[in-house]
Amino acid sequence: MTVTELDLQSYLKLVEIVKDIPKQDFWTAYDAEADVLYINFHQPALPADDSELTDDDIIIRYQRNEIIGLSILNVRTQ
Repeated sequence: MTVTELDLQSYLKLVEIVKDIPKQDFWTAYDAEADVLYINFHQPALPADDSELTDDDIIIRYQRNEIIGLSILNVRTQ
């Protein structure tokens, strides 16, 4: 697999993850060492006061009961 094919597959996975996010601006950052994709709905990112981990290894981050971002763990294997 070439680097271009790998990048394309990664972007296609990202599309699958974010396609159901409510229509609003969002910012992403990927930490390759930790294999975590961060999706933030505010720029700069807001600090969370609560979070929950789903069965799909997605951390949903909240501030005052509003979803402010997602942290997707183990992106390479999702």
